[in-house]
Amino acid sequence: MKTFYTMLKTELKLSLRGMDMFIFAICMPLVLLVILGMLYGSKPAYDGASYTFLEQSFAALTTISICAGGVMGLPLVVSDYRSKKILKRFQVTPISPILILLVQITIYTLYAVVSLLSLILISMVVFDIRFQGTLLNFLGGYFLVMLSMFSIGMMVGGVARDSKVASAVASLLYFPMIILSGATLPYEIMPIMLQKVSDVLPLTQGIKILKAASLGLPLDSVLIPFIAMVILAGVCIGISLKYFRWE
Repeated sequence: MKTFYTMLKTELKLSLRGMDMFIFAICMPLVLLVILGMLYGSKPAYDGASYTFLEQSFAALTTISICAGGVMGLPLVVSDYRSKKILKRFQVTPISPILILLVQITIYTLYAVVSLLSLILISMVVFDIRFQGTLLNFLGGYFLVMLSMFSIGMMVGGVARDSKVASAVASLLYFPMIILSGATLPYEIMPIMLQKVSDVLPLTQGIKILKAASLGLPLDSVLIPFIAMVILAGVCIGISLKYFRWE
């Protein structure tokens, strides 16, 4: 554990020196919350709905930081260390790939939790958003989405040949998901054709789970998204550990 905390302290300091995660994981969800709040206010999600459009969108906003850290931040850091031969130096030490990945996962988990708490605070204080579901179900879904998205980053960062390849793959995964999954552009206002495209993205399935949990909708309606996210996490974690590249 001493090695873990030492690495975590060092890596966290390095991460905080950059502003990328602060902007994309902390500020961006809050800005979108304010914009949606100004546009929709207390307007119901649809005629006769028991929840507002903003309450419906809240769960999607909580996934922005997860996607930013897991799909973009995590693979770039790990692959960058490989390109700079830092991983090669670790290889001759007792440090395992699991420990390296766990340190980075912990850092991006901290960003996601700070973002989640900020969203909850602003949404309740400023926009009077009510949480209509079960908190335990929401947190369970939240950590499943986090595990699934981080597993994608672990796989890309763990097996990419260098930082250029990791950056290209991460961008191909990140931008479609952040734009089309419903995390930033609400799924409900998309044209039907765009919703069909959105449905094939993993983050869309995660958002469906979180919306059901936060709005108190029947959880059996998101059984397939739940299974899909569990399988995705298992496959990506297995590949990242089996084929992890030190150099």
